[in-house]
Amino acid sequence: MPRRPTLGSERMRMRMAELSAESGVPVATVKYYLREGLLPPGERTSPNQARYSAAHVQRLRLIKALTEVGGLPLASVGAVLAAIDGGETPHETMGVVQQELAGDPPKVSEEAAEWASELLRDLARRHGWKWHPEENRTVGNLVAALATAKELGHEKLAERLDEYFVLALRVAELDVEVVTGLTSFDKIIEAGLIATVLGDRIFTGLRHVAQEFASRELLDRAP
Repeated sequence: MPRRPTLGSERMRMRMAELSAESGVPVATVKYYLREGLLPPGERTSPNQARYSAAHVQRLRLIKALTEVGGLPLASVGAVLAAIDGGETPHETMGVVQQELAGDPPKVSEEAAEWASELLRDLARRHGWKWHPEENRTVGNLVAALATAKELGHEKLAERLDEYFVLALRVAELDVEVVTGLTSFDKIIEAGLIATVLGDRIFTGLRHVAQEFASRELLDRAP
């Protein structure tokens, strides 16, 4: 297991203004993060002064990436950082990230939800996928999306569920490969977060570009 460093383990060298300039985060925001516990305190040099390390810069950049690019609210960022700082394993931390990204599932009709749940149970059996929908907001959102497709009369989308699953599994394997070989705990966590949060944005963007290409190639030939 890689050694878990602390934010104070690196040589302290920056004052608050330098930390702000280096990270691109305004001083007022840095102070807010310190008050909220998102950013651990620096090393006190006097009652009103502290020095910060490169690890603090990296933490601020990570918060910025999660909020501005990843779209996570600060409460969710706090939950993710608490998992990192609380001694969770990379796998457990990624689980927290997934749940925070998912948010609470929207309400759908019981009939449509049961239809979607049965589809996913069958999918899980076919692919050996273990799931616990009652405690997994990600699965809950998947159920809600399939149920909504049914309510709109587009059950055909579910007919390709196995193909979507195979493609999603390959993407997930690529995400995991990003952290393979890393020996620093912080690097593993950071790479996993980037692959999960920013990877979602990257893959969504690539999918939209591909859809534009595919629609031009396929729909323009339609009679």
